Amino acid sequence: MSKNLVIVESPSKSKTIEKYLGSDFKVVSSKGHIRDLATTGKYGLGVDVDNDFKPNYIPIPGKQKTINELKKDTKSCDKVYLATDPDREGEAISWHLKEALNIKDSDYERVLFHEITKDKVLEAFKSPRKIDYDLVKSQETRRILDRIIGFRLSKLMQSKTGGKSAGRVQSVALKLVVDREREIEAFVSEEYWTVTSVFDNFEATLFNYKDEEIKLSNEEETDKVINSLNKDFIVHSVEQKEKNKKARPPFITSTLQQDASNKLNFPAKKTMSIAQKLYEGIDIGSETVGLITYMRTDSIRLSDQFIKEGYKFINDNYGKEYIGYVKTTKKKDNVQDAHEAIRPTSVFRTPKSMKEYLSKDEFKLYELIYYRALASIMADAKVNATTVILRNNDYDFKATGQVLIYDGYLKVYKEFESSEDKILPELNNGDVLNAKEIEKEQHFTQPPARYTEAKLIKEMEDLGIGRPSTYATVIDTIKEREYVKLVEKKFVPTEIGIETTDKLQEFFSGIINVEYTANMEKDLDEIAEEKMDNIKVLREFYDSFEPLVKKAFGEMEKKPAEETGENCPECGSPLVIRKGKYGEFTACSNYPTCKYIKKEKKEIKEIVKCPECGGTIIEKTSKKGKIFYGCNNYPKCKVATWDIPTGEKCPKCNKLLVEKNNKIKCSECEYEK
Repeated sequence: MSKNLVIVESPSKSKTIEKYLGSDFKVVSSKGHIRDLATTGKYGLGVDVDNDFKPNYIPIPGKQKTINELKKDTKSCDKVYLATDPDREGEAISWHLKEALNIKDSDYERVLFHEITKDKVLEAFKSPRKIDYDLVKSQETRRILDRIIGFRLSKLMQSKTGGKSAGRVQSVALKLVVDREREIEAFVSEEYWTVTSVFDNFEATLFNYKDEEIKLSNEEETDKVINSLNKDFIVHSVEQKEKNKKARPPFITSTLQQDASNKLNFPAKKTMSIAQKLYEGIDIGSETVGLITYMRTDSIRLSDQFIKEGYKFINDNYGKEYIGYVKTTKKKDNVQDAHEAIRPTSVFRTPKSMKEYLSKDEFKLYELIYYRALASIMADAKVNATTVILRNNDYDFKATGQVLIYDGYLKVYKEFESSEDKILPELNNGDVLNAKEIEKEQHFTQPPARYTEAKLIKEMEDLGIGRPSTYATVIDTIKEREYVKLVEKKFVPTEIGIETTDKLQEFFSGIINVEYTANMEKDLDEIAEEKMDNIKVLREFYDSFEPLVKKAFGEMEKKPAEETGENCPECGSPLVIRKGKYGEFTACSNYPTCKYIKKEKKEIKEIVKCPECGGTIIEKTSKKGKIFYGCNNYPKCKVATWDIPTGEKCPKCNKLLVEKNNKIKCSECEYEK
């Protein structure tokens, strides 16, 4: 009989933690969420809206086996430690585990790991606590809100438009993209001209006439200015100023996603997947250890221990003069500050020393995180900034330059931040210079830029829409729903994305907007802090939302079905493309009088030879429209998997090897090739 059972979310995390704890502990995984709202009851919400929004939770499909196994484990131990992730969602998962496994209050403790290293894991067990029910209420309220809005609006969109879904945050994110596109379409470009004087080793640009800003709107005006200039440019002023260049704070979730997008070309989903693995544990030969702290955070706070070790590392490797200070920023209203910034768990595990244990992409992300955190506590860089004003017949030209005079934090961060020197020659007031030539150039004002993934994340963060942990999912959803497409790495709304947004704004502009969504986040924060009643929040929302939904179902104009150009073989009416529960299909436009549905012949896509029976594993589609892979000899051979099969067998359990997250793994056991 095991004395202590520890339940975590991730199998890889369980392996890491089990190595740190003694034989008195057994560490198992729930493999993520185990329960979710049912799809029964009024509107299939799984929530009793007439009885204080009482939720009806059921096991997630496929998770009953995990629940049964966990129940057996809990019965054979004295104490259960719920060690799910240290955020609101993790708190909710711990509560679901407690409820589903029928664990008594006296038989469990809640422990939190902000970093998965031996010292921190053992330390966490010294200060366990009980489940924070205010955090659970906040997360549950979020889930219920998302379910009500998602189910009601998605059903509306599917019945009235070509849209597939709508949501509390995703629809606002989509609106940002659509609004930006309309700004671009409405933009009227204006012509303007610049005049540049070119000297031997620098250039200066016209900006003033008689100490007033000058704007040139056509070539005629520009030529008039050039003809007014003489050959001599007189140095009117030379200003030199030493400036400090500060390192930016360590990463939070949103800034990590932005920088990984801009510097590494990683989509947000990929960034979070790699960060999750770095957090959960990497085998570095002598031990398995988490290399970074928890990657879902909106705080730039650093632990005293990291700062102390960081200062020692900087002193020993770069010198005392490179030791800097801890960066702070004005706290935003919606910052939870539940845990630290994203940083390496040890400053002594340098990227170079970890490189052999990491994949190429893991190394790139770890290096970015490591040096951002280290640079944040290093000394400011110093630059000598120079501004020279040249005067010619009352026209002023400006040249600027800067020289790095002390590298400071750039000692470690220069490859992640551009800081090119632009050196101006030694000049003094009254010096007379002759331009080699004077150039004119036509320009046109540019419309606002479309959102890149990084810019959209930043905009959502600045506006207070959603939480850091949701950005990647939201962006992935609007891409998967084909509401947006990427053109030169920028989001362009599709026709269906624009139509969905317009319909939602026609009937739900008071709810699907930035301000309402941001205020809802504040309400959820206040529920977590026991400052607001969750039932009151839900009731006020629902009582204003549901009448709008009913009005939209009655008044929203339905988009006519798209005709295929063929006629129904049974009644002669046009055939149209309809959307069903499991995707698109072709049917008669005269439904329900005529119920003809065209049977589509699907091309069989062969993947690999089945290692079990010698047949062929082919691509199949589930009843819910999801792609999976199974043997063509079914039901005689029942080999099937959601992941891409390799055609090889696992050397440990003889089951199918599959490709998952760019790695070859067993479809049944934990073997990894």
